[in-house]
Amino acid sequence: MSDVLLSASFLVGAGISLAASWLLVTRLERIGAGFGLSEALLGVLAALAADSPEVTSAVTALVGGHERIGAGVVIGSNVFNLAALLGLGAIAAGRIGLHRRVLLFEGVVAVLIAATALAVVVAGVPPAVGVLMCGVVLVPYVAISSGPTRQRWLPARWRGWLSEAVAEEELELTGAFDHGRSHRSDVAVAIVAVLVVIGASIAMEQTGLTLGTRYGIPEIVIGGLLLAAVTSLPNAVSAVYLARRGRGAATLSTALNSNALNVVAGLLLPAVFVGLGARSGPTTLITVWYAGFTVVVLGLALAGRGLGRAGGIAIVLGYVTFAVTLALSA
Repeated sequence: MSDVLLSASFLVGAGISLAASWLLVTRLERIGAGFGLSEALLGVLAALAADSPEVTSAVTALVGGHERIGAGVVIGSNVFNLAALLGLGAIAAGRIGLHRRVLLFEGVVAVLIAATALAVVVAGVPPAVGVLMCGVVLVPYVAISSGPTRQRWLPARWRGWLSEAVAEEELELTGAFDHGRSHRSDVAVAIVAVLVVIGASIAMEQTGLTLGTRYGIPEIVIGGLLLAAVTSLPNAVSAVYLARRGRGAATLSTALNSNALNVVAGLLLPAVFVGLGARSGPTTLITVWYAGFTVVVLGLALAGRGLGRAGGIAIVLGYVTFAVTLALSA
């Protein structure tokens, strides 16, 4: 196949994936609202749907023996999410205001997930252990998001603090997601959208790999920069939209929940069955960047009780530095 046809196939696949993933997000939000899920859990559901392109591309690459592309898509997407969702979101909105409790509640989970990815990819911790480590973090997070006062296993003092944090988050999340009336057709549409996203993502991964091989582009660059950015665009578009509407908590939740789900569903779970391959310098670099960038972005947000335009510009410049560093190292 010629380069023109390959490039066209990649662009068509990207467009179809974006449209299908957006449709999937809206339908799952309606289905979740029909079950009476909290705003925070609706955000997790929306992040899971929007993550379907990068998760599918990563799993396809890992199963196909292209571990660097698989790891690059997932971890590169996480770095891109922080820059595009929070950095560009702050630039577009002028400011993303965030409550300190919300930042700490969401931020602790995000840092622990990033540390787990670092332990598995860099330190060689078995992926199965990494999945268990993430479960220890995410299961209580989901339970607490559904209502801290119902979690009797928590100390009373913690329940009070967490109740205030979740209440503040719920207040800002209200109205951020689609609460349209759920119809029976939503389930069918969601299933079709999932299948379309899977097909389009596989096509993108395959055409990107072919073009990269033809022009001698390293796999980590294909996965960590090209596929990572393209597959993360649904999240980026929705986050900028939310930020411009003043939905700071929704923007933060979209970015951090997306990153956590990427690590678990796109990297660790597939790696349990097919492995991650041998460690390499670029893969280590991209994982260290993800963990460090997570801490830096959350630190900026905590220091300013949110992110202003200057903070957003700093985050975007940080991503540019990451992209240049990764390209040079590869």
